[in-house]
Amino acid sequence: MPPKRKRTALETARHYLSGGGVLREDSDDELGLEDHPWEWLYSPTTPSTITGARMGNFEVHLGDIVLLKSPVPSEAWVAILYEFSEDEEEDEDGEREKRATMMWFSSEKEIRKSAKKRTDAGGNELYLTANFDENPLVTINGKATVLSEEEFTRRFPGGKVPRQSREFGKVFVCKRGVNVRTTTYTEEWRWEDVFRGRESMDGLVEMVEKQTVKTRKRKAGKEKGYGEDEFVAGDGEEDPKTPRKKRKLAADTPTSKKQLTPRKFATPTGRKIVTKKALEFTPLGTRVLSPAQMQASPYQLARSTLHVSAVPHALPCRESEFEMVHSHLEAAITAGTGACIYISGTPGTGKTATVREVVASLQAAVVEEQLDDFYFVEINGMKVTDPHQSYSLLWEALKGDRVSSSHALDLLEREFSTPSPRRVPCVVLMDELDQLVTRNQGVMYNFFNWPQLRHSRLIVLAVANTMDLPERTLSNKISSRLGLTRITFPGYTHTQLMAIIQSRLEGVGQVIVDPDAVQFASRKVAAVSGDARRALDMCRRAVEIAEQESLTDTGKENQAPDTPSKTPGRQKDVAATALAAKKGVVTIATIKRAINEATSTPLAAHLRSLPLASKLFLAALLARLRRTGITESTLADVVDEARRMGVMSQSKPIEEYLLTPAATPTHNPDDLGAVANTPSKRGKPAAKKERDTAARVLGLGCAAQELAEAGIVGLEIRHGDRVGRIRLGVSEEDVRAALREDEESRGLGFGS
Repeated sequence: MPPKRKRTALETARHYLSGGGVLREDSDDELGLEDHPWEWLYSPTTPSTITGARMGNFEVHLGDIVLLKSPVPSEAWVAILYEFSEDEEEDEDGEREKRATMMWFSSEKEIRKSAKKRTDAGGNELYLTANFDENPLVTINGKATVLSEEEFTRRFPGGKVPRQSREFGKVFVCKRGVNVRTTTYTEEWRWEDVFRGRESMDGLVEMVEKQTVKTRKRKAGKEKGYGEDEFVAGDGEEDPKTPRKKRKLAADTPTSKKQLTPRKFATPTGRKIVTKKALEFTPLGTRVLSPAQMQASPYQLARSTLHVSAVPHALPCRESEFEMVHSHLEAAITAGTGACIYISGTPGTGKTATVREVVASLQAAVVEEQLDDFYFVEINGMKVTDPHQSYSLLWEALKGDRVSSSHALDLLEREFSTPSPRRVPCVVLMDELDQLVTRNQGVMYNFFNWPQLRHSRLIVLAVANTMDLPERTLSNKISSRLGLTRITFPGYTHTQLMAIIQSRLEGVGQVIVDPDAVQFASRKVAAVSGDARRALDMCRRAVEIAEQESLTDTGKENQAPDTPSKTPGRQKDVAATALAAKKGVVTIATIKRAINEATSTPLAAHLRSLPLASKLFLAALLARLRRTGITESTLADVVDEARRMGVMSQSKPIEEYLLTPAATPTHNPDDLGAVANTPSKRGKPAAKKERDTAARVLGLGCAAQELAEAGIVGLEIRHGDRVGRIRLGVSEEDVRAALREDEESRGLGFGS
């Protein structure tokens, strides 16, 4: 007999990282050393019926117990061949992949819940499950034998298969069935009585299912708590909401135990790989603050509930999107298949919040044993310094080990491409997807390609702010793998924003936000972007302003009155009391102040503080730019445009201060638009009446110089001022946004 082959360091590492299979020493003793193509074996009576397959001299038939390749080369899975099939499409070589549906055995190491696990399992005992999976025939690694405990003891009186025997690692004992998800077992049986080949498998499956507790209790009706009635509004409901969170059930996703000691493994190149030690933190002393101390006033309570980081008990106005994400995700977890779901929408439309709400609902179903287990990992593109770190985060979520990005990629490739009967589905939330795009787009390709693999059971939820990101940024081979499951989150309407803000303010006892102010803020935000976070920030700042005003008014009320309390003073006191009560409430004026603070940049503040001549000059420059489409204009054209706009604006300040009769000739360089002694067509001076009523624009020369010094415009200095070229040095939208609501600039065209 050849000497026993020892495991290499790489095999030892992968065995430690994966585990769960049975020991398999000689992998090629039955199949041979050469890889022959698989051929079908047909029934002699019905030639169209496939009864087996052959590779060289190795044959398998329906009902045979076989060993399948494991991620660890020296281990294998055990299954029973139930049915043969073939792919409909041909591969690159023009051949169709041959497959087999298999009924899996489970080893004692694969049962997760240690509290319910049996402790009397033998070293070579397997449990039969009612789980089926389809695998290619190339994964078959030999044949196995399953016996009852009495037959095994008769054949091997010592209780173990001799290591020198060719049956070592291929003979097992099975006397029970199990449901791995719920850790429930069947009654003990004698294997030779319950299994008699392929014809007895259907009855064996039915027996295992009847004597074990199924994971899913709610197959037909959804009345348990996550059905349609929970998050679809009924006829009489006025404020539909998504299911309320069950905080005590929203447990963390299950992960394997983290190793606290570093381990060294050898890669095929001989380079040492050290798994990083888990980070350890010294817990700090904490104290619990009661909400009554932190939120003593209604203003503080309103500010805390309106904060964007506050997690509400319900997520209103996203019922249909919640239902779509929930149904797709639940179907993929239940079926045990991979999937890609692309979720798009503008910022602040509740994409990430809805996905987290769905995952929390599904995790609660897992705790109640109504849904299969699944891992959940969130990868935010804004929180990783390198997109390749996504591999390390995913591997750590699956196995609990921290390794380098390149090593994690190799392990994930092997993990998702190898069949496993007990692989737990993994849900990956890839937020801020556009930040994970690399130069060669390798990260996107791997994460969207792994769910396509038959055995990966990887579900990717890709969240981005643009709907056409796959077509605009990613290549065709990546966008095609993303699939057609796409969910778009539209921007919130003003009614939805009102419902969101009012739901946040339900817990505040005192009315400190006027309903008209809520409607005004909602309409302002809905007209621009529909961003709920922007609306919440706006209302939160308005509450802070109202709180400051109320504190100021309270200080004034504590002062002594200036006049004695007489009849005329009573009316003043009543008016002052009403004004103080109004100042303590967020009104439309308060919302406007909050909007001005949010939109006021240093440039906008400087533009609003400019004199009237400078604002007229900017309006004329923008009018020339809009009319001609040319970025540069001459100073003379801008001045003429300013004179025409000043005449047509019908603004009293412009008419009184900037447009004056030109009674005498002037050569003031500031009066670039001066019109004096205008000659007639025949070369003679114009009439005195026309000369007195002709208009000129004052101060445009100084306005142009001041704007150029501030960097708002670019001015070409020439001896002839009117022929100098001028262009806008800042964004046109910034100028319009700053002066659109300016009272002094009304009628100058900034709002168009």
